[in-house]
Amino acid sequence: MVYYPQSGYNIYIIGGNHETTGKCGEVRRLAISRGVKPHLDPVEKRKECTPMEINGETADDVKKYSELGLSPELMKAMEKKGYVQATPVQAGAIPFFMDWKDVIAKAPTGTGKTFAFGIPMVEHVSPESTAVQALVLAPTRELAIQIQEDLRDLYFYKEGVRSVCLYGGQPIERQITQLKKKPQIVVATPGRLMDHMKRHTVRLNKVETVVLDEADRMLDMGFIRDVTRILDLMPQRKNLGMFSATISREVMDISWIYQRDPVEITVRADERNKPDIQQYRIDLDGRDAKLATMIALLDHGGYERTIAFCNTKNMTDRLAGLLKMKGYSAECIHGDIQQRIREKTLDQFRKGKLRILVATDVAARGLDIDDVDAVFNYDVPDEIEYYIHRIGRTGRAKRHGVAYSLVVGITEGIRMDTIEKNTGADITKLRYDSDGCLLPVSGPGKEVL
Repeated sequence: MVYYPQSGYNIYIIGGNHETTGKCGEVRRLAISRGVKPHLDPVEKRKECTPMEINGETADDVKKYSELGLSPELMKAMEKKGYVQATPVQAGAIPFFMDWKDVIAKAPTGTGKTFAFGIPMVEHVSPESTAVQALVLAPTRELAIQIQEDLRDLYFYKEGVRSVCLYGGQPIERQITQLKKKPQIVVATPGRLMDHMKRHTVRLNKVETVVLDEADRMLDMGFIRDVTRILDLMPQRKNLGMFSATISREVMDISWIYQRDPVEITVRADERNKPDIQQYRIDLDGRDAKLATMIALLDHGGYERTIAFCNTKNMTDRLAGLLKMKGYSAECIHGDIQQRIREKTLDQFRKGKLRILVATDVAARGLDIDDVDAVFNYDVPDEIEYYIHRIGRTGRAKRHGVAYSLVVGITEGIRMDTIEKNTGADITKLRYDSDGCLLPVSGPGKEVL
């Protein structure tokens, strides 16, 4: 556990090779560790597996990329990324996608779903063709941008492959210019793709592979009519893939209409593939204490890259401003900020030039950054789903992550109780004692250290 005092108090920490003293009554142990999980040999990996299911039957989910029959260009791209072991959803989906099968895959957040469809998509693309051969639909512009960046990494050594990203908020003329370069891969949000189709600036009649990424979210956002119209305009489509953390009724409806004998892949969250996220709930006496507590955690947690979520655009602006006044490198993104500025902010955050990104839930499903050290729920989210996707921004790619929820008042307290009850998450509850130290609150089944 990690125990920090309120502003104005020193800290007792033991961890690694250092120890400091302060006003708290006793020394507490620093148990947060960052970085990649310890290496496990193949035998140990198999022992800790929870089976992946393909069409309801248990399947082997331990494979290396070298076992998947990838081309030299793709293997070189994977080596450049430093990846050797395929994740379970990749091991399950790639062989079927390579054989042009329809796939519907359910896997936890942060388990490599983009590469699961991106690798076979890049393998199938013919660099000599000037027609659009592959289409990826995403619910948000942030996710669409991230998918294109991942695909670029994959086709880096495959000369002649081009892609374009189409989304609202960017001048359409710029995208038309990019489309004139004849990309073989289009990544798009449904609304902006429909705009281009009405203008006849993009043709989908030669598309062979289609993917709906974060399919549940996209259909929940009301894009189902656009999605079906788009799917109806691709007569040469050979396969359709749908990837998501959850499978909703709307997703199943699309599958029933547009997929043919789909391969159903389910990767359950287990100790190996579920995000390694240490979750804390900190109950505070007033909203003013939220900022002081967040700053104390930032100062003493050693977090280099963090995301703070707020429920409103106004609070997002305000928190970013307060953090900058305190001397922290912070910027915010939300729906009212120009897309050009949002992209610049996200680029700075990805490159490590920005320590704190303050965001509304518009970014919760769109961001795909592997090395976010900690997430702060500055405001407790209104929906359980938002909580799950917020904290899923950390603990990715087998790294350890931390999520702090700052709770003030009865309403936020009830929301957190509901979140813990319905998610079954192990959330450690902390509160300040009279000496200003954050200590665990005892409860059923929990031991006070």
